[in-house]
Amino acid sequence: MIGIIKQLFSATGPLASSLDGYTPRQPQIDMAVAVADALKNSSQLVVEAGTGTGKTFAYLAPALKSKGRTIISTGSKALQEQLYHRDLPQLVKALGASKKTALLKGRANYLCTYRLNQHVAHVPTDDSDVMHQLAMVAKFASETQSGDLADCIGIEDDAKVLPYVNSTADNCLGKECPDFQSCYIRKARLTAADADVVVINHHLFFADMAVKESGFAELMPKADAYIFDEAHQLSEIASDYFGESVSTKKLVDLINDLRAIYRAEIPDMLQLGKSLNKLETSVADLRLQFGVDGSRGDWREKLSDKQICAALHRVISDLDFVYQVLKLCLDRSDKIEHPFERALVFKGQLERVFDTAQTGFSYWYETTRRYLTINITPLNVSAKFAQMMQDTGAGFVFTSATLSVDNKLEHFNASLGLKPKQSMMVDSPFDYPNQALLCLPRYLPESHADNMPHAIVKLTLELIKSAQGRCFVLFTSYRMMHLVAEGLTTQIDYPVYMQGQMSKRIILEKFTRHGNAVLLGTASFWEGVDVRGSTLSCVIIDKLPFAAPDDPLLQAKMQDCQMQGKDPFSHIQLPQAVIALKQGVGRLIRDSKDKGVLVICDNRLVTRQYGQVFLKSLPPMRRTRSLEDANTFLKQIN
Repeated sequence: MIGIIKQLFSATGPLASSLDGYTPRQPQIDMAVAVADALKNSSQLVVEAGTGTGKTFAYLAPALKSKGRTIISTGSKALQEQLYHRDLPQLVKALGASKKTALLKGRANYLCTYRLNQHVAHVPTDDSDVMHQLAMVAKFASETQSGDLADCIGIEDDAKVLPYVNSTADNCLGKECPDFQSCYIRKARLTAADADVVVINHHLFFADMAVKESGFAELMPKADAYIFDEAHQLSEIASDYFGESVSTKKLVDLINDLRAIYRAEIPDMLQLGKSLNKLETSVADLRLQFGVDGSRGDWREKLSDKQICAALHRVISDLDFVYQVLKLCLDRSDKIEHPFERALVFKGQLERVFDTAQTGFSYWYETTRRYLTINITPLNVSAKFAQMMQDTGAGFVFTSATLSVDNKLEHFNASLGLKPKQSMMVDSPFDYPNQALLCLPRYLPESHADNMPHAIVKLTLELIKSAQGRCFVLFTSYRMMHLVAEGLTTQIDYPVYMQGQMSKRIILEKFTRHGNAVLLGTASFWEGVDVRGSTLSCVIIDKLPFAAPDDPLLQAKMQDCQMQGKDPFSHIQLPQAVIALKQGVGRLIRDSKDKGVLVICDNRLVTRQYGQVFLKSLPPMRRTRSLEDANTFLKQIN
C-alpha cells in the first residue's frame, strides 16, 4: 500500500498527469503514507498539517484506495461542500477510482416537503420576509433533486423561513409522514448507506452517537475508518452532544407547529388556541427576565433569583395546560399525537433544570435576542470519546492546521482521550520568512485600556492606506468591532464590510469581488475563510483570543482542573487561546504566491512570559516592532 501511495503522489503519477500545476511535496507524501497505514491497521493517527501541505488530498487518496468504507467529517459546511463537490470528484477522476461517494448533512439542511406544503396552505405568519422566502422555497422544491437547502438561491443559513420548511428530530413524523417515500433526508441516508466514502460534518457525527446511545436507529452507516478534518473543534462539539440542553426556541417551534394543526384541522377547538397563546406569552416573559441583550452565565446562580424561578414555573404550568388540552384533541386529528409526545418531553426537561446537584458538569445558560437555552455540559469528554473509538474498532485519523501548542500535541490528544499509534507535525511548504511579516507594534496601550479602540483605529487607518484596502481586522469581541467600525467608516474611501450586516458568505463574496475592501469580523471569521491572492494583504488582530474569564463553562473547567492539582491557566486557558490565534493567523497566507503583513495589537506577546508560547506556535515569519516596516512591506507588495 505504501508503494502505491508514493506512486500516486510522484512526479510521474496520476495526480501529476491529471491536475494542472501539481508538483510532488514530501510533507504531503509523508502524511498520505501515514494515513494509509492508519486505515489499513485500524489505528489512531494525529497529524498537524501546516497550511499549503495539501492535507485534503493526503487523506482523500488513501480513503479512495482503502478496502473498507471511510467517513470523512469536517468542522464547517463550507469545507464539506468543497470536499464533496470539488476535491473528491477531481481525485476520483485522476485515480480512476470506482468508489461510490455520498454527501450527508444534518436534517436541518434538507427541505421537508410535508412542512413546506403545510405552511404554504396555511401561511404561519404575516411577516413579509417569511412569505417571500416561502415562495422561493416552493419554486426550489419543484426543481431540486437533492432537497439540500444550500442550493436554494437567496435562502441563507439564518433565513427566517427555515423552521417552517425543514424538520427537526422533535417534529419529524418518520414513517407516519405522508411524504415518507419521497423524503430527502431518507434518500440521502439510503445513498450514504450504499457509499464507500461519505462526507459528513462533526455535528452529524456526534448527533449519530447520541441517537445510537438512546437506542434509536442510526443517522449514518457504520464505517471501517473515520477521518476528521478541522479536528481542533472536536472536543468542544463533543461536549455539547454528550450533555443536555433545553431551548425556548424549540418550545416556540412546538407552539408554531401546534398552531398550524389547530388552524388547519381543528379550528373549533378554541381552548387549544387560547392555551397556545398563554404558553407563548409565558415563554416570552421568561426570556425577558434575562434582560434585552444576549448573555451567558452560571445557571445555578440564576436559580437563586425568585422571579426567574417563578417565570420558569409559569412556563411549566402553561405547558402542562397545553398538554391536558392536547389529550382531549387526540381523537380529533392524527397529527396531534407527535406534538403531544414532544410537549411531555419538554415538560420533563424543564423540570430537570432545577436539579443542579450532579458533579462533573457545568450548568450554564445562554440568551440570544429572542431565545434562552439552558445547558448541562460535561467538563471532560475524553473517557467517553475513547470508549466510543474502542467500541467501533475502526481506524481514526485526526488532522488540522492547528492542533499543537508550543510544538506539542499533548493538549489535543488529552482532550479526546487519544493514544495515537503515530503523531506527526507536517510543516507548511510556504516560505514564511519571505512571504510574510509579523508586526507587534510598539507604544500601544494595554489591551483593556479605554483608549485602545482609538489606538487600533489610528493604526488600522495607516495599514489600510498602505495596503490599499485589502485588510481583515479580526476582533475578540463585538463591542470592540463596533467601536473600531465607527472610527474607520468615516475616514476611509474603501468599502468596509462588517460581520452581522449580511450573511458570512455574501460578505466574503463582496470583499473578494471588490479587491480593495476592508472586512471586520469576530469569531466566525477567524477560521474556515480562504481568500487567496492580492485581495488580502494584511490581517490585523486586536488582542490575544483568551476566552472571557466569566464564561461559565470555562470557569467550571478551571475549577475542575484546580481540584486535580493542575494549573488552569497553562492547562486550559493558554492552549485554547494559542489554537484560536493560530486559526486567525492562518487567514493571511493561503498560497505559495501570497504575501502579507500580520499585525497583533497586544503587548502581552512581548511583556508576559507566556507570550513566547504564542510566538513559538506561529509560522516562522520575519518579525518587527516597527509599524513603519509593516507599511513599507505592504507598499512594496502593492
